Amino acid sequence: MNRMIPLSVPNLKGNELKYVTDAVNTEWVSTGGSYIRKFEENMVHYLKVDQAVACQSGTAGIHLALKLCDVQTKDEVIVPTLTFIAAVNPVRYVGAEPVFMDCDDTLNMDLDKVEEFLEYECKLTNEGTVNKKTNKVIKAIVIVHVFGNMVNMEKIMKIASKYNLKVIEDATEALGTYCTSGTYSGKFAGTIGDFGVYSFNGNKIITTGGGGMLVGKKKELMDRAKYLSTQAKDDELYYTHNHVGFNYRMTNLQAALGVAQLEMLEDFIETKTLNYNLYKKEIEKIDGLRVLDVNKNTRPNFWFYALVIDSSKYGLNRDELLHELQEVKIQTRPIWGLIHEQMPYKENQAYKIEKANKYIDSILNIPCSTNLKSEDVNIVTKKLTHLKRG
Repeated sequence: MNRMIPLSVPNLKGNELKYVTDAVNTEWVSTGGSYIRKFEENMVHYLKVDQAVACQSGTAGIHLALKLCDVQTKDEVIVPTLTFIAAVNPVRYVGAEPVFMDCDDTLNMDLDKVEEFLEYECKLTNEGTVNKKTNKVIKAIVIVHVFGNMVNMEKIMKIASKYNLKVIEDATEALGTYCTSGTYSGKFAGTIGDFGVYSFNGNKIITTGGGGMLVGKKKELMDRAKYLSTQAKDDELYYTHNHVGFNYRMTNLQAALGVAQLEMLEDFIETKTLNYNLYKKEIEKIDGLRVLDVNKNTRPNFWFYALVIDSSKYGLNRDELLHELQEVKIQTRPIWGLIHEQMPYKENQAYKIEKANKYIDSILNIPCSTNLKSEDVNIVTKKLTHLKRG
């Protein structure tokens, strides 16, 4: 096979060139211009929320959300260990410390362990929920919808209410995922907690090259997010700044891409769903391999497909399979290194990390681009079949 099948690349076959050309022709290419407002408005309409603030990245969105949740240096934030590090680093940006939680069999945060930790390792006080070990207040929890697979939001919102925690939904991988039953039926990932954050990095389901979006429930806080993201200008003419702000605004060129990409989102999800089902059907025939299931009662966006490898049955371990596929130009990727094992966070509290240790060595993400064709899926699955040992 001569042609490479990449892991996840952008699909720019809509109105991207038209809108970006228009932005260039009008000479609005920086952090002002009509496409920023239009992208925010279109996201508001799609997500059925009241306000959205475009920003430089998903990381910037999480940082802003933590600031708006009043997380400070004396505080702690519950975070997953199995995630991309961008979900955790902003906790340090505000001077707070993360407390790491294990994953469950969906790779999302184990909510049973979260509940157990809060009940037995913490105490409710007038100041909030205090970690008995560190005597610090746990102010918030960052929930990541890993690979677009939605966390049980009913459960986490009940936990958060009981323990007075702010909920920040890292929906950077989950744009388009929503609940299909229960209390939050029809609600999109990112719109249920206090704040939700989306990413438009190059490998996301829609892309602006780099960029993000913050959504929230309270207008005054979202207005403050916009204020902080634009260098906290109190007087734009005379450059008066009464607070420390950030250069976090999206550019008009990026937003022009975003407007075009959002128009294609549901088509992208349809393609990803079809390819996921095709992968699942064929891979189920291979002893030692399976495609990770998605949570029930949701419409997932199927951003990434997680291949689970039982090396004792399949005959190859994760790294061996990765290299074999690389040799035939099929790009795959292991999941992230666990964050509590990374150098900056080795001294932080990590609560009963068990399943994450297991999954880190047995997961490969396989090609999932929105322009992936059924023939490509068949090439990948046939190769997986042929590579099986024994």
